[in-house]
Amino acid sequence: MRDHIKKSRWLCLAASVAMLAVIAPSASAHTGEFAKFNNCPSTNPEVFKCIYSVTTGGKVVLGKKTVPIVNPVTLQGGFSEPNEEFVSRFFGATNGQTLSKTPQPVPGGLTGLVNCKEISLGWLRESCEAVFENGLTGVNATLELARPASEIQINEFGLVGEEGVALRLPVKMHLENPLLGSTCFVGSSSSPIWWNLTSGETSPPPPNKPIHGNGGIITFKEEGEILHIDGNELVDNAWSAPGASGCGGWPAEYILDPIINASVGVPSAAGQNTAILKNTIDVALAETVNAH
Repeated sequence: MRDHIKKSRWLCLAASVAMLAVIAPSASAHTGEFAKFNNCPSTNPEVFKCIYSVTTGGKVVLGKKTVPIVNPVTLQGGFSEPNEEFVSRFFGATNGQTLSKTPQPVPGGLTGLVNCKEISLGWLRESCEAVFENGLTGVNATLELARPASEIQINEFGLVGEEGVALRLPVKMHLENPLLGSTCFVGSSSSPIWWNLTSGETSPPPPNKPIHGNGGIITFKEEGEILHIDGNELVDNAWSAPGASGCGGWPAEYILDPIINASVGVPSAAGQNTAILKNTIDVALAETVNAH
């Protein structure tokens, strides 16, 4: 049954691509449904299509901590024609906000992030209690790009085909709190977290078990000029994460980094982390966007 659904989605997307390719662009202003593509680098001759994806739900499990996605996160830009493996190169948004820096509240705030009593090492537990017993309890976790947008890879068919990697995304997690300062990250440009997101089934090492994404439902907007996907779900639970760095700035980071690492459970090996992104996605030909 699932193979039949998967085949139907692939046929539907193939037909959709063919339909988009033959539609004659019509002239109008960048308003309405096309306004979402205002930051697509559509005038770049290498850009084949524009994409605007909003993650409206899901969660990120990082080591021992779970952060629900409650505030919408936007991924936008353009991508090239696919290579022989159906993989396209990504081009960042013209406003520099390829992946929106949208804070997500960490459940329980600072006390939810850091439980000093869980730390077994005596001196570190005592340092934790001395540092974190204050009123600065709110903590946000913000997902950010860790590498240039050009290192993102996208497989348009994979978004709905429920097979293979649909989106390869290099990210880092920014932990924000007055005590933690502005430089507390899990992941960095030199040591990014790599998500190989799929709408299909994952194959993680233990203790994680396989989970399945969802290709979603394809419809059309603007007389067939915009491909719209509802109910898309991209997942990956086979990625690893490095330890935290820069928490509190120098020299406090020498105390705070080990505390955050011990409490969050990072570095964490592959099979101990999970990303589930629930998305609404819009795609249009770059030439059609230019015509609007």
